[in-house]
Amino acid sequence: MNEFYNDERSLSPCETIIMKAIWDKGEDISISELSEVLKTKYNKDYKRTTIVTFILSLTAKGFARQYRKGRYAYVHALKSEEEYKQKLLKEQKDFWYHGDAARVVAALCTPGEITKQEIQTIREILDDLDDFDESN
Repeated sequence: MNEFYNDERSLSPCETIIMKAIWDKGEDISISELSEVLKTKYNKDYKRTTIVTFILSLTAKGFARQYRKGRYAYVHALKSEEEYKQKLLKEQKDFWYHGDAARVVAALCTPGEITKQEIQTIREILDDLDDFDESN
């Protein structure tokens, strides 16, 4: 079976939302602030105990840790959002497209779903990669 489904370090949908809120903060976030962000931005009205349970799971998976500073509890991200996104993209590329990056790009470039500016940016990225490849 594909590693995407065997990886116990993958995040559940609820854990993903919590990590996204932590990453969006850009620095450590208090549990009370996290609760407020989850409620206002993601429409998730979790009780404090539920959030703490999710954070314990995130800690066990190596994504975050909780600490106290005075009377307040804070959460610190241990993995970067970019690192996690790259992992997810690689897993999806391997699972759905058998590792073929060209097919992933083709799927993303559906007519009407991509702007001319995005096409130009993709061309520039590919040109930069081509230049890098030739220099090595």
